[in-house]
Amino acid sequence: MIGQKVVPKSVSNMLKRKIYSELEKWKRQPGHKPLIIHGCRQCGKTFSVMDFAEKNYKQILYLNFFERKDLQAVFAGSLNVDDIMLNISTALRVNSAFPVGETCLIFDEIQECPAARTSLKFFMLDGRYDVLCTGSLLGVRGYREQPASIPVGYETHLNMYPLDFEEFLWANGIDDAVINRLKRCLDERVPVPEAIHQQMRQLLLRYMIVGGMPEVVNEFVSNNHMGLVLQKQRDIVETYRDDMIKYASSEMKSNIVDCFDSIPRQLSKENKKFQYSVIKKGARASKYENCLRWIEDAGIIRRCYNLSIPQLPYKGNSIPDVFKVYMVDTGLFVSMLDDGTQFDILQRNLQTYKGAIFENLVADILTKNNRPLYYFHKDNGTELDFLIRYNNASTALEVKAKNGNAKSLKTVLAYPDKYGVSQAIKLVDGNVGFENGILTLPSYMTFLL
Repeated sequence: MIGQKVVPKSVSNMLKRKIYSELEKWKRQPGHKPLIIHGCRQCGKTFSVMDFAEKNYKQILYLNFFERKDLQAVFAGSLNVDDIMLNISTALRVNSAFPVGETCLIFDEIQECPAARTSLKFFMLDGRYDVLCTGSLLGVRGYREQPASIPVGYETHLNMYPLDFEEFLWANGIDDAVINRLKRCLDERVPVPEAIHQQMRQLLLRYMIVGGMPEVVNEFVSNNHMGLVLQKQRDIVETYRDDMIKYASSEMKSNIVDCFDSIPRQLSKENKKFQYSVIKKGARASKYENCLRWIEDAGIIRRCYNLSIPQLPYKGNSIPDVFKVYMVDTGLFVSMLDDGTQFDILQRNLQTYKGAIFENLVADILTKNNRPLYYFHKDNGTELDFLIRYNNASTALEVKAKNGNAKSLKTVLAYPDKYGVSQAIKLVDGNVGFENGILTLPSYMTFLL
């Protein structure tokens, strides 16, 4: 295997990722197109495709356009596949043959080479070789030049996120037997056995502060050292800020960073929506909307849209300019808060800001389950933290750091014709229960919905 990236085997053995099964499905599909995996920086894209390729192909040709700018010249002339393969073999000094059906090309950080993106059409039509691509900043506004021709219809796209809660459980030695027991408790609406319940409560708090960045999770499960975990998280956050300065257009650079740094303040409980004035006094959407979109396109945040009415279909009832913003990874979010917040979370010693932390946790879990985010807020005080389609019905989720009152859930359930909500779930630091039409679940069960 020539030109491949060296990947630490210790990480491979430790972190099981769901994307592997998605890659297997892609490879089994007859006539499969080149695959582009999108995701924020350092979420594990490169490692995952390399690990998959190592196990499924005889020949791997790895081109990292971010590390080796000279490789862009491979696509500078003809985009005929034979010409490209000749150029690649020369650039990577490959002397062996390229067996048909058993050769995989990996285009890492493909956004750095627009011509490579254009070439995907020709690889698809040729059909002899599989192509896997990764992209961290694909689609980001103002990011470099775009391909002369985007091969619409000749490529497949797949989103990848940092480890989700279930993958975090696997990394911490929780096997499928435990997860299946949780599923049965959910289906049968019976309490989780106390030993499992206490273990899962603690693991959820750890996930809240560690999150799912592979390097961070590996540090945590290997050394259990929160100081080192926090340093790695803040290094990643600083890398994101560097990207904003390096790749955004000159007129947007500082505004994007200001927008990003405002996120912890945006999630203050009294804020019922994202407010541009929180970024800077007097700020307007006209100046910062594209900045927010840049961060979103980079895979760092996810918007949660308010609904005019909490009925299906949510997309049709969403209000485009009224939304909240959550960090895609809960660990990175907590790392942006004060020193000591991690200890406070583990000790369950949080004050008024705990609602924001638990909301971002649930948003993290829903996002990594590929769910769009919606909420409902009316000036009369009726507020639903999240709305999801569950069992094919509009379902309200209320996030409670402690098992408290659920006034809004009771209100919307009392008037189903008015609100269109037919079932409600309260996520709490407690066990499974059902009362007054409201299903109570421990917050760690959110990933099972």
